[in-house]
Order: sequence, then C-alpha cells, then structure tokens
Amino acid sequence: MKGFRIGHGQDRAAATGVTVVLCEEGASAGVDVRGGAPATRETDLLAPVNLVEKVHAVFLAGGSAFGLDAASGIMTYLEERGVGFDVAVTTVPIVCGAALFDLTVGDGRVRPDRFMGYQACLDAVEEEPARGSVGAGTGASVGKFLGMERAMKSGIGWSLQKEGELEVAALVAVNCLGDVFDPERGCLVAGLRDGQGRQGDTEREMIAAWREKRDLFGGNTTLGVVLTNGAFTKAQMGKLASMAHDGYGRTLRPAHSMVDGDTIFALSRPVVEADLSVVGILAVRAVERAVVDAVSQASSLAGLPAPRDLAGRV
Repeated sequence: MKGFRIGHGQDRAAATGVTVVLCEEGASAGVDVRGGAPATRETDLLAPVNLVEKVHAVFLAGGSAFGLDAASGIMTYLEERGVGFDVAVTTVPIVCGAALFDLTVGDGRVRPDRFMGYQACLDAVEEEPARGSVGAGTGASVGKFLGMERAMKSGIGWSLQKEGELEVAALVAVNCLGDVFDPERGCLVAGLRDGQGRQGDTEREMIAAWREKRDLFGGNTTLGVVLTNGAFTKAQMGKLASMAHDGYGRTLRPAHSMVDGDTIFALSRPVVEADLSVVGILAVRAVERAVVDAVSQASSLAGLPAPRDLAGRV
C-alpha cells in the first residue's frame, strides 16, 4: 500500500523472526491490546492524550519479550535517514511493536535482535509482502493446548480490501493457543490435532479441563497491523484497532485468552476521506482473511506440520 513498506527478517534454522511496517513520513496510529499476556513497546504513547501524533514504524516479532530488542535496529535504520520526532538535538524515530511467544519452536536461545530488525528494514517493499512462515510468522504455531506435539505450523498473512479509492489492509502473525476457523468455508482449518492426525477442537478440550490451571508458558499471541489510506486522527485509529479485533473473534477459537497477548495496531496515511464505521467493517474483513491466509501460506518447519501438508488428513 502506498506510503507503507513491509519487510521481514528471520532465522529459519532457529525458527524466529521479525516483521516491520515502515511509514517514514509518519502515520496516525492507535492500538488495542486485549490478550492477557502481552509483550509490547511504546503503546502508551498512542493514547490520544499523549504528545506524539505520528509513528514511523510498527514491528511484530517472535522471541517473546526478548524480541522487542529488534526495535533498536529499526530505530538505527530510521535515524540514519533522518526520520523521527524532532527534539532539536536529533530526531527520535517513533517505533511501536509487540512480540509473540515462539520460544518452544526451533531454538529458543535465538531471538530477534537489533541486527534482525535492521535487516527487516532493508527488506521492506511497498508491494504485497511475503507471507507464510517468514518474519514474525517464522516460529508461529497454533493448537497448543495439549502440547507442541499436537500443534500445527502457522505464519504471517496479508489481506487488502478495496472499495473505490479506499484501501484497508491487514498484516497478521497468527500464534494463537487454539484453532483457526474460516468463516467463508464454515470450518476449522488449522489448530489442535487429535493424535491420529485429524483436526481436534481446542475449546472443547479446554472446557472439559475447566478445573485445571495449566502452565502454557506465559504467552502465545496473535499480532496484527491494520493499514488504511483513509484520513483519520490518532484517537480514531485507536477505535479502528478496537473494531478490527472482531476479525480475531471470527477466526480464533478461543481469542483473547489469558495466555494470548492479542494485539492490533492501526495506521493511517491520509489520502481519502472515509466513514470510520465503514473502514472498521473492511478492517474486520481484512483481519479475518489475513488470519486464514497466515495458516494457509505456512510451511512445515522445526518439526511442526503446516495445514497444507496435512491436507486430506485433518
């Protein structure tokens, strides 16, 4: 989408990575964090009452809270180009982000760092981004309630919704505790396996185990960024991020659990005037399709099978 560039950095051997959305001219931004176990950076400054009105990058990373270190490389990249908030003595790039928990996939001792964050910036393009098991989706997985041996590989997905000149897109790294549902097909498409290679049902298993308090490693987390060329304020972007979470509600079963740090950022580069409610409808559709795209485009990695590699068996 014009005005935004998206890039990935990853270590496939270790199964982790980072994805960055660059908006070097600045974008109005909002965020809505709904999961119970978030790992985030610079989300407080997106409150409408706070000073900074524009951000210059948003990143999604693996590595749990360790992965937030990728922001340093993104800031270095932007500072080298004179991009940032002018504080007289220098410019400070405004970089927000969030991390998902992928330490149980691949080599958990390797996490996104400043070098990987910088590499993601070098990779950034304005065209449709790479999807699947790349960037923040490299170590992503789904269906983990009964352990990683029952899980499936996931990734990062993309969807662009257009109505005339209006554009609304979503980029989502899907790493949920539970299953992914495709509303268009009316069925589960990824998640828990039942031990015989067939599709299980995480919500049913969780309800049956209601007395148990399981240690699920503190976090899973689905992370998303909604982009639009509609002209909106920072406060309106906060509302759009909130509306976009309905896309999680339509596709993730369950969504927003206590061990998911589910987060959505929303960014606006003003080109056209549009009704926020309509943009919200398109954002929900974009998130929904990006979630399904993330698992559909994933490839098997680190011992986890991807849904497309199990076609006909789940």
